Amino acid sequence: MAECDPLESLQKEASCSICLDYFSDPVSINCGHSFCRDCITRCSGKSDRRFACPQCRGIAQKRKFRPNRELRNLAEIAKKLSSWGGYAAGAGSLCPKHQEPLKLFCREDGTAICVVCDRSHAHRAHTVAPIEEAAQECKEQIQSKLKSLKDERERLRGLKLTGEKRSQKYLVAERWKIMLVFKQLHQFQDEQERLLLMWLEDVEKEIVQSQTENDRKVSEEISHLGDLIREMEEMNPQPENKSLQVRARRWATETFQQLTEKFPRVEKRLKDLSQKNIVLKEALRKFKANVTLDPDTANPHLVLSEDRRSVRDLTPTAPCWVAKASRRGGTTGKCSWGAGDFGLWGWPETRRGERVGLTSTLPRGFGLLASVETGFKLSPPSKQFKL
Repeated sequence: MAECDPLESLQKEASCSICLDYFSDPVSINCGHSFCRDCITRCSGKSDRRFACPQCRGIAQKRKFRPNRELRNLAEIAKKLSSWGGYAAGAGSLCPKHQEPLKLFCREDGTAICVVCDRSHAHRAHTVAPIEEAAQECKEQIQSKLKSLKDERERLRGLKLTGEKRSQKYLVAERWKIMLVFKQLHQFQDEQERLLLMWLEDVEKEIVQSQTENDRKVSEEISHLGDLIREMEEMNPQPENKSLQVRARRWATETFQQLTEKFPRVEKRLKDLSQKNIVLKEALRKFKANVTLDPDTANPHLVLSEDRRSVRDLTPTAPCWVAKASRRGGTTGKCSWGAGDFGLWGWPETRRGERVGLTSTLPRGFGLLASVETGFKLSPPSKQFKL
């Protein structure tokens, strides 16, 4: 296999793949490829952040172009070499002014000259070298630049791959963390629910037991009072002096047991249970989202509260249903709405950007949650209905 021409390889490496000319102010993008600044700016078009690399179609960030000084120097060297492509052959090229072989190379001007040009006033103070030596030095510089450019390209590719792996690893780790936290939260909720229900069941049994004991004592007292009433009624026909003696003796020794409901321990347990429910409600309130009502669809008689969680109707007697669409709804999971017990309330849940009135028939994707007096009512199920 024939070895490729080094000059041709140099020209290829020092050329922009967009304009096919030598690099002018070369810059590198994320994937490692380099282009002229003007060329890549035009290719990125009007995109604000990302665009596709014209060479590998990889995603690159706009406005993050890195100047490539090594490639700029390489392009300058390639330009100089292209101006005298075959000068290294020596005898085949002649000076156009003196018709002498171009055997020397002027380092200041970067051009090949003949011995007559070397003695002229224009090159007398310049540094010159044999053209073969200059060509060899140029090739070594080219090889060094090419190596540094390839190393930089590999480094950028490695950084890109490492960044992608790091991002993916971070996302996987965060996903597992979220799943673990919610799994533990669900387990905690289930355990708390089981404990509270068991506690409530114990309290219920204690209440029933206490109520049964209290009922027994009340029944005994009622029976005792009945006997006493019957005995007193039988005394009425007796002489007054004898009745007074019996009454005084009987009532002096009789004491009435005043029964009262005594549930101090049960009441304390019920209060503790109620306090736990309050704590749970406060914890759930942190997960509730504010519903911002849309003023464009507001009924003029509705007044929104400062905390954006409730509305009041200023109409003395509500002659019709008043409604209001929200700008934000629930996303996933369970959603809850709070409403006062003022008789009739409703909340239509719609798709984003759409509005619907309170009609008997709701379009697909719309739903109505309402309450009349103390009951709840849900609109007839329709496909794509979500709350």
